[in-house]
Amino acid sequence: MKSLITKSIYLFSIVLLIACGKSTDVVESGTYTGKIIEVEADKSEIYVKTEDDKTLELYFVEDTKLTQNGEKVPFSTLEEDQTVEVEVKKVGKRLDPLTVKIQ
Repeated sequence: MKSLITKSIYLFSIVLLIACGKSTDVVESGTYTGKIIEVEADKSEIYVKTEDDKTLELYFVEDTKLTQNGEKVPFSTLEEDQTVEVEVKKVGKRLDPLTVKIQ
């Protein structure tokens, strides 16, 4: 019986990990450079893989400043594989992007 419970917990854990999607990292407030690995336009969200192999999940907030070549650009400008420099503020376990500069 104990073995069945252990196996059930293990299977549930695997299903939960798959259902939740990407594994992301929470980093300290600061500036990071990396590549966009996914853009979710309907959620105003991007995932960025940093140079030190961290995956950042960034939901744009009202104050997020998005620029390219020093000019403000719309969210629709973002694409996978673009290199970006992001300045983030850690709020609990969430990262708020303050600035996103498309390189």
